[in-house]
Amino acid sequence: MAEFDQELDASGLNCPLPILRAKKSLATMSSGQVLHIIATDPGAVKDFEAFSKQTGNEVLEHREEGGKFYFLIRKG
Repeated sequence: MAEFDQELDASGLNCPLPILRAKKSLATMSSGQVLHIIATDPGAVKDFEAFSKQTGNEVLEHREEGGKFYFLIRKG
């Protein structure tokens, strides 16, 4: 996994909370910084794809491992 600047553990949270928390975290970050998100909601994959298109933040990587979903999002 690539390096990241900040981590958000949204495990146990259902839609739309992982997106809302990510939005809040990204608001405190500088352009180009990377947020690592851990989520357990299977809907998070589609949610973060849509979120990145709407906000101009880039999903660098996402993977599933052991029922958890990991995302790296670069602030646009």
